[in-house]
Amino acid sequence: MTSLVRHVTIDCTDAYALATFWAEVLDSKVSSDDEPGDEEALVETPGAGLLFIQVPEAKAVKNRVHLDLQPQDRTRDEEIERLLGLGATLLDDRRNPDGTGWATLGDPEGNEFCVERSAAERLATANATSTDANSTVANATTDPASVSS
Repeated sequence: MTSLVRHVTIDCTDAYALATFWAEVLDSKVSSDDEPGDEEALVETPGAGLLFIQVPEAKAVKNRVHLDLQPQDRTRDEEIERLLGLGATLLDDRRNPDGTGWATLGDPEGNEFCVERSAAERLATANATSTDANSTVANATTDPASVSS
């Protein structure tokens, strides 16, 4: 049998405070066993929980692993605005004029994470691309001037 990821563990300077931020991000709760001042705090999520472990040193360099979030009931841009309101910081904006792309944010301790397009936004882009491709093919077959020699 294979292994499953039980927790994604994140080092931090204030486990409970950072767990509280992420619980809001993920519309979840900090474990009822955890309290302010605890050296670890758990946020249960479908799939794998986020486990925050207090360490003495602050974050110093870019994460080697990060989370990619996909909004479920709002657009990417609406989710970014919501997360900024919760205390995240915009670190890198890779959104494109055509609606593709993502944004990299930092949580209150500077850990990077990305916000991607929602499934609905991805589907809308795929449908628009498919419609554009079908239209181009239809025009090429009905308009003799569009056929190259």
